[in-house]
Amino acid sequence: MINFALNADVRSDLGKGASRRLRRNESLVPAVIYGGEKPAQSISLLAKDLAKLLENEAAFSHVLTLNVAGTNESVVIKALQRHPAKGFVLHADFVRVVAGQKLNAHVPLHFINEASSVGVKQQGGEVSHTISEVEVSCQPQDLPEFIEVDLAKVEVGQIVHLSDIKLPKGVELVALAHGNDLAVANIHASRVKDESAE
Repeated sequence: MINFALNADVRSDLGKGASRRLRRNESLVPAVIYGGEKPAQSISLLAKDLAKLLENEAAFSHVLTLNVAGTNESVVIKALQRHPAKGFVLHADFVRVVAGQKLNAHVPLHFINEASSVGVKQQGGEVSHTISEVEVSCQPQDLPEFIEVDLAKVEVGQIVHLSDIKLPKGVELVALAHGNDLAVANIHASRVKDESAE
C-alpha cells in the first residue's frame, strides 16, 4: 500500500487575484478541503509535489493524508481544475474522509482480456471504451484502487453496461443508484475488414 501524503499550508489571502499570485510567484496550487463536521478550509500545496502525486493513477482513488500546519487530514480528491492547454492543476478540491461515513470517489476502470475476447479473437472485432472511470460510493476502507471490466465473453455487437461490472464488496456505483445504466465498452466490427470486403 503506497502512502499518499502531501504537506499543505493554510491560506488566508483569498480570491482570484490571490490565487493567481500564488501560482505565479510561489509555484503553489490553491485548494480547499470540504466536508465532515468542520468548516471548509483554504489551503495551498506545492505545485511540483501535487504533480508528482498525480502521476500515480491510484492517487485518485486513495485516501490521502494532507498535513495542514501540523494537523493531518484524511481526504480524497473531489475535483481538479486544470489549465486548458498545458494540463497542469490550477485548483484542487478535497473532501474529508470521516470513519463510518460513506464517501464518493472516482475510480479508474481497468479493461482485461480485450485481445483474447470472443469478439476480438474469434470474430475480428475492435474494442471501444465509452468511459474510463466511475464514481463509487463506499466506506473509506472499501475504496478500490481500480475496478476491473472483464471483456473475455463479449462478442461483436455487444455492449457492456455498468450493471455488467462485478463490483468489490461494499462498493456501489453512483450512476446505477440514480438509475443510469451507462455503456462502458463495446466490441464492433472492424472498419478495415468492412472496406476490404467491398
